[in-house]
Amino acid sequence: MLQENSNGDTFEIIEGMSVTDLIASIPSTASSVPSSAPSDLVTGNLLSNVQPPSALPNFITQVPITTPLPAPQPAAEVFVPTQFSAAIPPSKGIKHGVQIPEALPIEPAQENTGFIDWMKGAVSSGGILSKVAEKAKSSVDSMITTLDPQMKEFIYTGGDVEILVASKQEMKVSAIREAFQSVFGKARVEGIEAKAVNIAAQPVGFAAGVKAAEERIQAVLTNPKLPNPIPVVAIENFLLEVGEDKWYDLGVIILNDPIKEINLQTFTQMTPVPTEIVNLAQEDTKSDYPLAWSGLAVTVGSLMGSNLHVSHSEWHQALTGVSRREIILSAAKVLANLYKNSTT
Repeated sequence: MLQENSNGDTFEIIEGMSVTDLIASIPSTASSVPSSAPSDLVTGNLLSNVQPPSALPNFITQVPITTPLPAPQPAAEVFVPTQFSAAIPPSKGIKHGVQIPEALPIEPAQENTGFIDWMKGAVSSGGILSKVAEKAKSSVDSMITTLDPQMKEFIYTGGDVEILVASKQEMKVSAIREAFQSVFGKARVEGIEAKAVNIAAQPVGFAAGVKAAEERIQAVLTNPKLPNPIPVVAIENFLLEVGEDKWYDLGVIILNDPIKEINLQTFTQMTPVPTEIVNLAQEDTKSDYPLAWSGLAVTVGSLMGSNLHVSHSEWHQALTGVSRREIILSAAKVLANLYKNSTT
């Protein structure tokens, strides 16, 4: 008997059949599947129908080992005992008494036979590196002498050059020492007392100034305390009139080397002297002064110092801003270079 449901579908109701008979009359699933289907598709679920993945290809080439490798040797171990101070706690994360492997010995670095040999050769042959080293040494010496000026004499004293200065004034001696050490690198320069007795206290003119310096040199060379004759340098300042009532102070520096028979001289720059100071020196010189032919009895330095309220050796600095030592040093460098060129 056909019957229709609410969705419009029709179905047949079989009368007289029980539920058990009805289920038995439905064909089984296995019988509805064609015999050609795979057995796993027939008996399994949907995932069982997927084929298992194939094996991945192996790209590592197997190389047969013909020589057996030596068995690895265990690293030497050193036991480090736990030692720490109560004031300093042990580091975190480090177990005390842990055995650590012994450090491998460090192989000595191979000697560089390229640049190092070239550098050694350059230094020994006086090349550019030798100049760089000398420049560095000069810079260090300059720093030391700046911090302690007294070290300058200690560093640069010595060598083959020995000079005696015919004066005990430190201003003159230090200026000559610095000049010769700057030219020769090292030089031994000392001062010795010497005076010109046959020239006026204040020489006037070139002839009188040169004569006074030469007398100082002769006083040193004839000194019995001098064991061997060595080069002597003398400095003498004098007045020079340039034109009418125009006076200047300048100095002559003479070097006499009796062994090499070298005699050199040079002059310092001129410093103007007020005419009033010269007039005072002339007034203080008596008419019967025995050395009046060579100059005046009163020095310009003493009068200038009294008027400027400074020492007689500092009036150049007070008047012009340039000290007498600087004036002597500049001329002494010229003399030192002339002497060096004469001996080479």
